[in-house]
Amino acid sequence: MKKRFGKNDFIFFGIIVILLIGILVWFYILRPTSGDSVTITIDGEVYGVYSLEEEQEIPIPNKNGEISNILLISSGKAKMIEADCPDKLCMNQNSIYRNNENIVCLPNRVVVTVTSKESDEIDAIAK
Repeated sequence: MKKRFGKNDFIFFGIIVILLIGILVWFYILRPTSGDSVTITIDGEVYGVYSLEEEQEIPIPNKNGEISNILLISSGKAKMIEADCPDKLCMNQNSIYRNNENIVCLPNRVVVTVTSKESDEIDAIAK
């Protein structure tokens, strides 16, 4: 009669359990920090910096001065609630609140980025 589980099976299951524990540690302990504010850039230039603490609707103009997008900041999260672009992909993106998350509206050249006052512990230096 055959054995159901051998030594290799236990090693395989052990590796899977260690990987799952590593993933849980990443998501619950080492996850990115929440940001303090959002920076809105239009065509590469900073339009404004707004706190995530304050509930507000921010109208974002296009280069003609007409309102093209509206960003809603509520409950510490930012979400694009209105856009006049044809695909409206920026409205379908999830709310952002973690440091360095983005909402991008390519047709209107709008980028919303969550920023934090705290610097990241890990820093890269390019040579």
